[in-house]
Amino acid sequence: MSVRKNAPSPLRLTLPAAAIKRLRESGIYCTPEISLEFQRTSKRYVLRGRESGGATKQIGRYVTFCGEEGQRLPWFLRPDSVTPNAEHAIVIAPALVSVEMFRIEHTYELLIARHQVHAVKEGSRPRISTRVVFRGWRGQLPVDLVEKDRGLAGRIAPEFFSRAGEPRQWPAVFVDVVQAATLGSNCGPCGHSHFLIAPKDGVGSDTVQGDGPAADKELAAQSS
Repeated sequence: MSVRKNAPSPLRLTLPAAAIKRLRESGIYCTPEISLEFQRTSKRYVLRGRESGGATKQIGRYVTFCGEEGQRLPWFLRPDSVTPNAEHAIVIAPALVSVEMFRIEHTYELLIARHQVHAVKEGSRPRISTRVVFRGWRGQLPVDLVEKDRGLAGRIAPEFFSRAGEPRQWPAVFVDVVQAATLGSNCGPCGHSHFLIAPKDGVGSDTVQGDGPAADKELAAQSS
């Protein structure tokens, strides 16, 4: 799937109108679209995503981003906002994986998608090439991550099954980011990033940065 010009990537969770209405009434604003942008100084195209969303006790929606192998990425900037449960951080990179989660009570929807800049032909504007990595329907996580069981948030994720009742698992490299998206869809009012990390030089960057204990500590600090 691809789109022309800098129109956002169209691949996102398809939610019923009642769910969209309830999210809006709850003040939850999640923006999973990816856009194609041109960097004039480096003369190259990059992708731009917005980690966003949040939750109430009954409902939540969240989207975050990682590298193609599940690694954490540095945010480009973190805009201040008067509205919680909205935009938390902007990421810019040559390629992105989006992880979008929707929750109603203890039932979850999950979409993991890989986005890349796809060259059409020399001299032409490229397109966004988008491919589904994993789609989970009606996942179950029968714990209260908003209040009673919040200590587990960021360490667990819903279980998904096929129509025949067999377990379905997303690729192992995305376990950490899916757990972070699960946390985000239970965080409210949410006003911070749960997976994107601060750039090492303190200035916005589109370079992939570290995994490991240091990044784990930073994620924990941001999620607290």
